[in-house]
Amino acid sequence: MRTQSLWEHTLTFFPQFLATLRERVAPDATVAVVGASDGKFVLPLATAGYRVLAIERDALSLHGGEVSLPGDTRAHAMGLIDRLKLEGLYDQVRLAEEDFLHGAPLNIPCDAIWTSCSWHYSANHHRPLAEFVDRMQRLVRPGGLFGAEFMMPVEKRHHLVEHYTSPERLRHHFVGDWDVLLTLRTNEFTERAHIGQLKDHTHRMGLLLAARTSTLPHSYRKKDS
Repeated sequence: MRTQSLWEHTLTFFPQFLATLRERVAPDATVAVVGASDGKFVLPLATAGYRVLAIERDALSLHGGEVSLPGDTRAHAMGLIDRLKLEGLYDQVRLAEEDFLHGAPLNIPCDAIWTSCSWHYSANHHRPLAEFVDRMQRLVRPGGLFGAEFMMPVEKRHHLVEHYTSPERLRHHFVGDWDVLLTLRTNEFTERAHIGQLKDHTHRMGLLLAARTSTLPHSYRKKDS
């Protein structure tokens, strides 16, 4: 790709999600990305041939503008819309410029859904984590895939906020017609400064992948890790 996301070098479990996606849904399936930002995950999905629903409320992420970068510098960042046009992918992506937690849940059934470290942001703490998860689950068709990577507690204050969760706690939301396929976690690691975090900082991250009423034989299902 000719453009790089401002988040290009941050750690992600997205390759695990993408591999499972390829195993379980059609090549032209519809995939929703909650917290699309400037397209770190949207562009690869569209390039791979998927139809993408990109949900993002931040105007800067969508339309671009001036941002602060590590090293006390400022630069113009290209937004998701211009990145899609530059890469010739604009027609494959449907943009929903709105707050995912505001108003009635979206009624746009998808074959898969993905979010990356979105619900730990303080702007989303005014609603329970269960509501965020439920709204994502409602978008997934039977047989579809749910994927979320998330921040786990590191500092003492994190343990007081349910949105810094763990695979064990999160999987309690996946009962009934949900089958948890894979959970992963990291140890504490230091991530280099990036937009939004202008100093080196410590993280722990988790992943949960789940399928809604899996249509594959049991032998193909992934085990927890």
